[in-house]
Amino acid sequence: MRLLESLKWRYATKKFDSSRKVNENDLEKLKEAVQLSVSSYGLQLYKVLVISDKETREKLLPFSWGQSQVTEASHLFVFCNYTEHREEDVDAYIASTAKIQGTTLEKLTSYGNFIKKSLSRMNWSEWQAWSEKQTYLALSNLLTACAELKIDACPMEGFESDEYNRILGLDKRGINACIIAPVGYRSADDHTQFRKKVRKPMEALFETF
Repeated sequence: MRLLESLKWRYATKKFDSSRKVNENDLEKLKEAVQLSVSSYGLQLYKVLVISDKETREKLLPFSWGQSQVTEASHLFVFCNYTEHREEDVDAYIASTAKIQGTTLEKLTSYGNFIKKSLSRMNWSEWQAWSEKQTYLALSNLLTACAELKIDACPMEGFESDEYNRILGLDKRGINACIIAPVGYRSADDHTQFRKKVRKPMEALFETF
């Protein structure tokens, strides 16, 4: 599998070459990979910001634990979960499903009601935990696609979400910065790339019944 070789190649890049930019063609491929991510019920209740503007990223840097990847990388992906569940989001998904799959809304009404009922059982903290998990599924596709295209990336939880929300105006949009990933190309000076990858051995990670 070529994919396995790509996954062996990738690592969490600590220093990017700021002179190299991801071209628009490859950027669209990364976005499409994220778009094709799995999600619970297929709802994709998240928004992904792709920030190339250097000034904006400079503002975010102090609230990113000073990690230079935020400004040195070609682009910064910010995965944002929805902060509340709204029935209209389910309605929009059902309408889109009917249109794309060539069926009627009536045939999908029961499924839509089932989704709404399932989501309504969650309290606020349960919703937050569930919706944040959805962004990690999308992040996984981004990292895999980057590896396939030999584009470097670094998933990062080390940032102040509240400050990102303030700077990017996310609170008023009902979304929350959950996890970020700078993408670009590794610097020749990033010595992390030469470290051997450390993973659990197969026999410790898997159990077969």
